[in-house]
Amino acid sequence: MIRLGRISYVNMAPLFFRLDAAVEEVPGVPTELNRALLAGEVDVAPISSIEYARHGDRLRILPRLCVSSEGAVDSIQLVSRAPLASIKSVAVTPESATSVALVRILLPETEQVPLEEHADARLLIGDAALQSMFEDPTPHHDLGRLWLERTGLPMVYAVFACAEPAPEGTAELEDALLAAHRAARERPEELAREASERYGYPPGFLARYFEKLQYRFGPRERAGLCTFFELARDVGELSSVPDLRFLATEAVAA
Repeated sequence: MIRLGRISYVNMAPLFFRLDAAVEEVPGVPTELNRALLAGEVDVAPISSIEYARHGDRLRILPRLCVSSEGAVDSIQLVSRAPLASIKSVAVTPESATSVALVRILLPETEQVPLEEHADARLLIGDAALQSMFEDPTPHHDLGRLWLERTGLPMVYAVFACAEPAPEGTAELEDALLAAHRAARERPEELAREASERYGYPPGFLARYFEKLQYRFGPRERAGLCTFFELARDVGELSSVPDLRFLATEAVAA
């Protein structure tokens, strides 16, 4: 049985909707799953895209799956009363590696401090970002929207990866996750209702949120990911731009 990491945010609901696969689900925030995959504690997991770039020589990417958006994503927010151009410091979440690197790309002159410290802005991701949009009237800046304005490309927040050699059944698991996503798209009201019962957000809000998320890893997403790696290298988050090494395929040069 494959040990499958599951990000413990509502954004995973469409991929696990009626999932028909014999797996052991291992929940965790993105940085926890990053560590678990590299430590061999899970077999396949959605990990921070920047973490793949840092360990690409040890990992393979499932070629048809990612977590991305083309524009606003809602669940990655920079919260600040100050205008973007005036922000000098950002308190960053410990739960995400990609979003922290994205802040470095979008606001390269800002200082990053732990989330509990005082700063001009706070970086929130996942359910904490969604909850903040409900409760906090402070202006929120969506990093997916800012990325699209900067590059004109989708932003890939996470890729599904496994260690090399890939566990037996990984390709079939990718098929099952894609089938679950198709079922979720065919029954959006049912998906939103069940996710609402599990995570506590209104079904209508979740239905709109799920429309913004993308899970297919197509050519534009690959271009966006490679651009992210290049810009991350330019601001010192990466020493070099890795190749995209897909499961059972040739490497694709970034």
